[in-house]
Amino acid sequence: MKTFLGIDHPALAAEDATKLAQWYCEVLGYEIIAQTDKPIYIIKAPDETYIEIMPKDDHERPNRTVCTPGWSHLALRVANLDEAITSLDAHHVNWQGAEFLAVGGGRIRNFLDPEGNLLQIVQR
Repeated sequence: MKTFLGIDHPALAAEDATKLAQWYCEVLGYEIIAQTDKPIYIIKAPDETYIEIMPKDDHERPNRTVCTPGWSHLALRVANLDEAITSLDAHHVNWQGAEFLAVGGGRIRNFLDPEGNLLQIVQR
């Protein structure tokens, strides 16, 4: 039996946790499966992976690039990159550059969520 099975969830500290959780649900197809009064949300993707969204503390957001030390971005796998781009265009996302090739094969495009967190869509 293996002890470490994989990633349960990344956590995202948000300026407005409720609003950001709703955006992930409406735009990216997640659903809220648990929440607390704080509010902290656990949201689930169609592939059953989770993200935790919680209120941020009093620290300021650091300026980041894709190569700043620490966690860099969240990559979301899509079945069809062109369809995903069209869907995200309808929600007026802030694209971060042009499409590029993924390490190991595939296509990638970067964008920001409403609070400035770097996301990628990846078709492999």
